[in-house]
Amino acid sequence: MIINRIRMTDIVVCTIAAILMLLCLIPFLHVVAVSFSNSALATAGKITFIPRGFTLVAYDYLLSQIVFWKAMFVSVERVLLGGSLNLLLTILIAYPLSKENKQLHLRTFYVWIFAFTMLFSGGLIPWYMLIHKLGLMDSIWALVLPSAVPVFNVIVLLNFFRQTPKELEESALIDGAGHLRILVSIYLPLALPSLATITLFSLVGHWNSWFDGLVLMNSPQNYPLQTYLQTVIVQMDTSRLSTLDAEQFALLSDKTIKAAQIIVGSLPIIMVYPFLQKYFVKGLVIGSVKG
Repeated sequence: MIINRIRMTDIVVCTIAAILMLLCLIPFLHVVAVSFSNSALATAGKITFIPRGFTLVAYDYLLSQIVFWKAMFVSVERVLLGGSLNLLLTILIAYPLSKENKQLHLRTFYVWIFAFTMLFSGGLIPWYMLIHKLGLMDSIWALVLPSAVPVFNVIVLLNFFRQTPKELEESALIDGAGHLRILVSIYLPLALPSLATITLFSLVGHWNSWFDGLVLMNSPQNYPLQTYLQTVIVQMDTSRLSTLDAEQFALLSDKTIKAAQIIVGSLPIIMVYPFLQKYFVKGLVIGSVKG
């Protein structure tokens, strides 16, 4: 009877998981199909999950734009700079905050200061005015520095550090190791699951962000990819369309280009995620906030 209940529970759980997976996968498959389909069929809403009138003209149009590649470069630069800065500052902040109050005086007070910033902010206008006064407008640093310290990532990592056996640190201190050596040789190797998790959070956050690029970049040539996709490609360049022959023009539409831009914008994260997925759930659970 117990075995039957367990099997029945497994069947129910697997069924629910399969349904949720399909709910996430079906819209993506539809967008892929539209991006490779004839514009007339896509506009008429006759595309489901299989391309009809297969064509690559939407991708040809998208990838032939110089502005697209400039935006791609800005996003890659932002991800590399922002992700590295996020990881470095998260580690340097989480390590001391993971100590006890007797080791770091006012440690609880400092943690509450960081937590306060998760609940309240100065607002959009003061945020913009500060970046403008600092002279960061229309530069890559305007996209990187305001989000340099992701507080949620700090909390995840400091809770992971707090679970590291204290005996390891005590042994290292007895052997004469300093805090920097302890951090690099003991804490970081043990924290790989959490580091992979917060790295993924940072990469996805920087890659998907578009609003700050729209507000802080004065020139469209400095837009990151997601901002470019939100503004420039949606408004199709008619000068480019005029150079296409009649057959290509018939296969190209605003709907197919939008689908193509979604696919191209999603590919980098889709390619990175499998390498971090095995650490993701473990790192998030182990580093979760405890009462």
